[in-house]
Amino acid sequence: MFADLFQWINRRAPEAYEQAFVAEVVVRRPVPRAPRLEKIILVCWALIAVKHVAVIWAVHHYAVPFHQLWINAPTFLLGLLATLAYYWRE
Repeated sequence: MFADLFQWINRRAPEAYEQAFVAEVVVRRPVPRAPRLEKIILVCWALIAVKHVAVIWAVHHYAVPFHQLWINAPTFLLGLLATLAYYWRE
């Protein structure tokens, strides 16, 4: 703990000490989740699942020279990141 050595040089006015205390505390209620937005997130995950199946089928059917995870993994991770950002928000 550091001593306030500046008090010897610069004295505060007595009313400044009253302003140093907490005057009011405001508590905000958390914002409720939007059911419509949660339905949109669910629809987006269904579209991601359909895309995954389509990419797996196309890669196997047309003998594409790369693995399907090069397309599916970033899509899944970005969707997961967006979903977690929504559910972990303050």
